[in-house]
Amino acid sequence: MTIKRALISVSDKTGVVEFARGLHELGVEIISTGGTMKAIADAGIPVISVSDVTGFPEMMDGRVKTLHPKIHGGILAIRDNPEHVKAMKEHGITGIDLVAVNLYPFRETIAKPDVTLAEAIENIDIGGPSMVRAAAKNYKYVTIVVDPSQYGEILTRIKEDTLTEDFRLKLSQKAFLHTGLYDCAIADYLEKQVRGDKSDMPDVFSLAYTKIQELRYGENPHQKAAFYKDPEETGGIAAAKQLHGKELSYNNIVDMEAAWDLAMEWKDVPACTIIKHTNPCGTALGATPAEAFKRAFEADSKSAYGGIVAMNRECDKETAEAMKPIFFEVVLAPKFSDEALAVLETKKNIRLIEVPALSKPELQIKKVSGGLLLQTPDDSAETREDCTVVTDRAPTEEEWAAMEFAWKIVKHVKSNAIVLTGKDVTYGIGAGQMNRVGSADIAIAEAGEKAKGSVLASDAFFPFGDTIEAAGKAGITAVIQPGGSIRDQESIDMANKYGIAMVFTGHRHFRHG
Repeated sequence: MTIKRALISVSDKTGVVEFARGLHELGVEIISTGGTMKAIADAGIPVISVSDVTGFPEMMDGRVKTLHPKIHGGILAIRDNPEHVKAMKEHGITGIDLVAVNLYPFRETIAKPDVTLAEAIENIDIGGPSMVRAAAKNYKYVTIVVDPSQYGEILTRIKEDTLTEDFRLKLSQKAFLHTGLYDCAIADYLEKQVRGDKSDMPDVFSLAYTKIQELRYGENPHQKAAFYKDPEETGGIAAAKQLHGKELSYNNIVDMEAAWDLAMEWKDVPACTIIKHTNPCGTALGATPAEAFKRAFEADSKSAYGGIVAMNRECDKETAEAMKPIFFEVVLAPKFSDEALAVLETKKNIRLIEVPALSKPELQIKKVSGGLLLQTPDDSAETREDCTVVTDRAPTEEEWAAMEFAWKIVKHVKSNAIVLTGKDVTYGIGAGQMNRVGSADIAIAEAGEKAKGSVLASDAFFPFGDTIEAAGKAGITAVIQPGGSIRDQESIDMANKYGIAMVFTGHRHFRHG
């Protein structure tokens, strides 16, 4: 395919001068607009103004400049259709063989903390998407380029005459994806403006995620998988930076999300959690990151083997040295010191991941056959002020501290969930059993002697008094649970029998996956 004339109009000017120079050296005539034209002209490259092509000036603060038949006719004309060729001649329209366009920075604009609706609206591109879609539709005759990283390849293909129709079809698909993602971002932003602070779910939920990487396989080797990112989000697991180690797996990423979500429950004190199969096997607080890690590991060192470690503080040298002798799949932290990296990078396979904070709360998505479920995050954070003491004995200060700690953890454990803790470290965790007393039995057995004097957190109410009875026999001294069972009194009476202090939070925290 011969390229005689190109239109270049870009917001992202990365590499555009070099691209224009390359086109000029290949004998291509360039037309352009506004800031792009100025950048090209300032580099001494011949360029024609779109206004000179259309006979109209750019007007209305740049809102109208390329929306003209001499532009869109030049892009959309079917070159071997006699009627189209005739119309071009009659109306003085010259064909445009290549369109290099990317769009106003709408996502970057709405990411600003104090952006106004008016500012966002002005950054909705109209002419750009129109040209992109026109060129992409007419890919048999026009080359559309929306990605600056492809400029070099395009120049090479022009030189080698390898701008094939198959390649142009790929560029067309990429172009429609570019405009589709752009429109999704606009629709999502405007939907939030309309909905305001209401908790209503959107009538239409559009998914527009870009692929980060292919994964070797999914949960199991016979399943295909890939990892995708919200293009508007700058934080979270999808925006994490891998500093060291082998490729992440599907299951690694699932566990990483669970680990990071739990570790970030604490802001004011160093915290560490170790996750296996999305459930915590050990979680602890400490005066330092190293102390938090050591205590989390010692909480269940057997289960921690091969786990995912997440910390809410920088991983420093002391912490890294404590981790080094132990096999972990992944370590997550907001940052790793150079000294910590030097220690841990001697372990070939461990993945070291820096995770930036999320910029906004996210709706949670659960796919079902033929559709999906949406919900807001389980970010309810009850404190002792929200609780009601329902037993004869009120909790001691130390029991309150332990229950608040346990309550943050239990909502991250698969239901039915029972968690036994001290004031800042887990002792035993029972997850995902079909009945609540079964989860309690596991947690009590895991805690062993530490169960005596511990507190128990339950993610939902007790349907019978049997779990409290098991807690009393194990020496557990305090219980935090939502309450709300028609048999609450049975559990209260059992707690009073064993001298257990029990409080109701009024909120349950089921976690079904």
